[in-house]
Amino acid sequence: MYVAVKGGERAIQNAHAWLAEERRGDQDLPLISTDQIKAQMALAVNRVMAEGSLYDPDLAALAIRQARGDLIEAVFLIRAYRTTLPRLGASVPVDTGAMAVDRRVSATFKDLPGGQVLGPTFDYTHRLLDFADAASVDPAPLGAPDPAPVPHVTAILDRDGLIEPAPRDDSPAPDLTREPLELPAARPLRLQALARADEGFLLSLAYSTQRGYGRTHAFVGELRIGRVPVEMEIPELDLTIQIGEIELTECETVNQFKGSRTEPPQFTRGYGLVLGQSERKAIAMSLVDRALRWQELGEDFTGAPAQDQEFVLSHCDNIQATGFLEHIKLPHYVDFQAELELVRRLRTETPTLKEAAE
Repeated sequence: MYVAVKGGERAIQNAHAWLAEERRGDQDLPLISTDQIKAQMALAVNRVMAEGSLYDPDLAALAIRQARGDLIEAVFLIRAYRTTLPRLGASVPVDTGAMAVDRRVSATFKDLPGGQVLGPTFDYTHRLLDFADAASVDPAPLGAPDPAPVPHVTAILDRDGLIEPAPRDDSPAPDLTREPLELPAARPLRLQALARADEGFLLSLAYSTQRGYGRTHAFVGELRIGRVPVEMEIPELDLTIQIGEIELTECETVNQFKGSRTEPPQFTRGYGLVLGQSERKAIAMSLVDRALRWQELGEDFTGAPAQDQEFVLSHCDNIQATGFLEHIKLPHYVDFQAELELVRRLRTETPTLKEAAE
């Protein structure tokens, strides 16, 4: 046993050294800096921050480089680091209505207060490789926009009583990063889980709702990306101070709803809020959020995966999924030998159908 441990330890050290060599790559090339990752791979940085539940572009860029571009591994590094940080206090809820928007679009109203702001988006680009980009040709700089706060689009429907009132609950929300998930979960806890869920998993669930597995038909009432101030109350001084600024992506969907046994015909809401610029994730989150609300709206459960909160919330975390999946590549020699002996014994004790027929 001692020899096996020593041999395994040496092999692991060599694996780590080889990993460091592979991570560095061709040493004739300059080492990519975390500033370059942060500036030029911003969407990857944003995803790591969102799923890692920590808003720090510098650390997310470092994690991406350390993980060799494996974003789930980078999320794991950020989550692990996050657990070492002290909890100094809690910020007050951010006001997304006061967001300084860089991008703001609506699929429900063409002309809306504040206007449509296309912002930086792939939506209108040709999906063709840009070889000028490969040649490192810098684009011509644009003037910095001067964003101003704009009202939420759903306020237009709310004003006419055509959409359900925004749910309001002033009780303290549970903190998923400090307390284990318990089912059934109320909407604030569900939204926390979805906000840091794996983007690909949410995307698949959201797509399933659009294909009929969830009885929802959504319009993007508004998608906005921008920066909001983060404020913190100082009780000793009886004041609130701004401690920073973060970028958020917010999506509100407007969904068809013919009414139920408990609710009148009206539009209903789906909601998504994600750290950084991550509009695909925010849209998917809002669709899944709406699908999970079937019970409070008095709808029937159709058996759709996106309606089953135990299925969704128990499988949406990519760190939990990765740990459970990848542990099966670790040594299971004793377990396998036991099953191997069981199969051998069963083969000797139980005749096959062919043998039984003979």
